[in-house]
Amino acid sequence: MTAERPEAPRASAIRPYVITRGRTESEGEPLSWESLVMTADAAFPAALQPEHLAILKQCEGLISVAEVAAHLGQPPSVVQVLLSDLLRWGLIVTRPPIPPAERADVTMLRKVLHGLESSL
Repeated sequence: MTAERPEAPRASAIRPYVITRGRTESEGEPLSWESLVMTADAAFPAALQPEHLAILKQCEGLISVAEVAAHLGQPPSVVQVLLSDLLRWGLIVTRPPIPPAERADVTMLRKVLHGLESSL
């Protein structure tokens, strides 16, 4: 009988302040968690730290800041700092979050429904 080993944690063992080099805020306007990011059509420098490369791999299609953080197992605040680096270096592009749809006027919908029903 062999004892099964517990699965190793997936989150990085490196402390967030080490990953961000002690920075707690992104340069410029911070990206909201809902902001969409995607890699730019630029060559990636070989000297990027592994976390930057992992983010670029996740950003091959449009993805939100929160989703990147979840996939990497890092706090969103850490990912925001790293994304600001990539944005400053021209390696990613951002899109503002999609605004929530406005609610339709229920009164107008009832009038349309009444009009449709009366035309039958």
